[in-house]
Amino acid sequence: MDKLLYTTSGTCSRAIEIELEGDAVRRVLFHGGCQGNTCGIASLVEGMPVAEVVRRLEGIDCRGKGTSCPDQLARALRSMRPE
Repeated sequence: MDKLLYTTSGTCSRAIEIELEGDAVRRVLFHGGCQGNTCGIASLVEGMPVAEVVRRLEGIDCRGKGTSCPDQLARALRSMRPE
């Protein structure tokens, strides 16, 4: 099982804890951010293939910041599973 504590940049969340099992997301926990949204994202991606999560979330923008909590999750996953 692969684990990562990813320090976010440009978002309200400060970090994301990620656990992968093979090529699937096993667990995601955001530290900080909008609790309802980050818990919802974490719940929705559980069990999904990493590539699918990256495809769906990469590039989502929050308030013109150029990134978002979902985008930061995609970036973290990409750092764990470079293509």
